[in-house]
Amino acid sequence: MIPSVKQCFELMDEYEMLDNIKAHSIMVARVAELMGRDLHQNPFELSMELIIAGSLLHDIAKTPCLNTASRHDREGEKIVLRHGFYEIAEIVAEHVVLGKTEPGVISEKQIVYYADKRINHDYVVSLEDRLVYILDRYGRNNEYRHKAILENFIKCKKLEADIFARLDFKPEDVAGLIETRKSGVVDS
Repeated sequence: MIPSVKQCFELMDEYEMLDNIKAHSIMVARVAELMGRDLHQNPFELSMELIIAGSLLHDIAKTPCLNTASRHDREGEKIVLRHGFYEIAEIVAEHVVLGKTEPGVISEKQIVYYADKRINHDYVVSLEDRLVYILDRYGRNNEYRHKAILENFIKCKKLEADIFARLDFKPEDVAGLIETRKSGVVDS
């Protein structure tokens, strides 16, 4: 079962998602929706319901995991599975580090993963700007963490090229398009 937008917001409240994390998740959903709708015009069979629900709930465990050693992606996967939302579990689990993908195919989890990397707090930024933020916030002057973050960034840059090769707009157009296009699901 895929949760509705209403159910996603109810879960956000149930797990006491902080307002700033909720704002971030909504913006991730708006970016993912923008890309997913335009990619849907291409040969990909994408589920907008999966994209929206996965985006809204990708950080469902972030608040409970604050100030702990727990990984919010793994804890989030457990939460959505407990609620019977099996279809979005992989999206939530892989929004930090993308796992295996099928070559030449753009999936819902890739769209959510990429959209998350384009949002700093609740603003659309470039991948390069997001990298600077992530290195500063999560790198903690740790060589291993820096290396892992940079490897993830390279993977995300490649995904960006794959996605935008199939879209009629460029990565730098996303912020402007979000401002001018009303989100059909998230803003309703």
